[in-house]
Amino acid sequence: MRVLIVEDEITLNRTLVEGLQEFGYQADSCENFKDAEYYIGIRNYDLILTDWMLPDGDGIDLVSTVKHKSPRTACVILSAKDDKESEIKALKAGSDDYIKKPFDFDILIARIEARLRFGGTNIIKIDELIIDPDEEKISYNNIEIELKGKPFEVLTHLAIHSDQIVSKEQLLDAIWDEPELVTPNVIEVAINQIRQKMDKPLNISTIETVRRRGYRFCYPKKA
Repeated sequence: MRVLIVEDEITLNRTLVEGLQEFGYQADSCENFKDAEYYIGIRNYDLILTDWMLPDGDGIDLVSTVKHKSPRTACVILSAKDDKESEIKALKAGSDDYIKKPFDFDILIARIEARLRFGGTNIIKIDELIIDPDEEKISYNNIEIELKGKPFEVLTHLAIHSDQIVSKEQLLDAIWDEPELVTPNVIEVAINQIRQKMDKPLNISTIETVRRRGYRFCYPKKA
């Protein structure tokens, strides 16, 4: 899972990146609103962890930007503001959680995991199709589909971001730990496996190829 950290306190930023990586997250980081917009524009994230007060903007405005692009992306506000009104404002603005500084890192991780369970990475159910990212299971009309590894992750990522066209580069960044070491054709291989092992036997279509742009989750469109 990929997380974007937006925090202008350099020491805290570095601590968050290193800590999240130890827990198995792919963590990108930046220190201001402008750079955060850039990252959000080129990559899909499971969760955004942002400070409220940024040097060139407002973390709450960033949350609005994220939710407009990808409503299922979880957003967590970090803030030194400890008053009730600020917390209510952040939550009403679209934040999924509000964590006051200073905080215990173990509690932060637990709350991030909770947000992800209830955010874009929990069970996806569309008509007869059920995708369970945590258990790496897919079922259709109660029939289990044998799709594992990267093809499963590609399908899940596209399903989570079903309102978007996702490029090969975005898929590589989101799913492969070292995307620079693989070629884009691994995406084509994964898509082909999805179509051969799932779409063709079930007579359904789950992924649409958008010429020169990428792929889009299209179920329940019939094949």
